[in-house]
Amino acid sequence: MDEIRIYPDPVLRKKAFPVKNIDGRVKEIADRMAEAMYSNKGIGLAAPQIGILSQIVVVDLGEGLKTLINPEMIEGEGESTLEEGCLSLPDIEVLVKRKNKVFIQAWDVKGKELRLELSDFPARVYQHEIDHLRGILIIHHISQLKRELLVKKMLKKLKGS
Repeated sequence: MDEIRIYPDPVLRKKAFPVKNIDGRVKEIADRMAEAMYSNKGIGLAAPQIGILSQIVVVDLGEGLKTLINPEMIEGEGESTLEEGCLSLPDIEVLVKRKNKVFIQAWDVKGKELRLELSDFPARVYQHEIDHLRGILIIHHISQLKRELLVKKMLKKLKGS
């Protein structure tokens, strides 16, 4: 099984490339991502989190697995700030300001176009995963000083375990 990459792994800061051909290889990556997400008790995962720089995200908010390829936020409305965690940043939670409602365009593993209108928590989860595809983590929504302190604490805890 694929390991979840933990910050400061450099792959997490890189921009993922658009998927050119939606084929069996993409489905295989999505399956590996889902396995890693479920085994780590996550609700979303982006391909860079398992070291693959492709624009693929998987999300399961209790209604079954959704795979989005080349997801793009077309529009967003309203704002809210909530605490978020991340599988690539164990034991870190930070307040992140996000859009309340988003419109996302993407493709599924069969190459069918998807248009999603999401609000509240689901909107937040998808924005979080799309951020990963751009090399942005939750700690990049806070000040550099706070980020350095949190990361230092996380790394110390990981070394101690």
